[in-house]
Amino acid sequence: MNDIVRLSSDLGAALKQARQAAGMSITEVAEKAGRVRDVIYRLESGHDTSVASLFAVLSALQLNIRLEPARMPKLEEVVARFGADE
Repeated sequence: MNDIVRLSSDLGAALKQARQAAGMSITEVAEKAGRVRDVIYRLESGHDTSVASLFAVLSALQLNIRLEPARMPKLEEVVARFGADE
């Protein structure tokens, strides 16, 4: 997985996809992360949680975060995300 995350909804979708690909339920991730299920629901839906909870969930899913300089999205990326105006 090598997703570009610009919005909390992008992060939530990536986390949900990773959880499902790992074959884990929300309850399993919550237990492994030492958090309540609501934290997982909040993260996957793009809502606010603590940074500590985010890192606990990333660890439970065996994921890392890499920071890189931001850039303007390419036209193809904009069209893929928002669709083309006709």
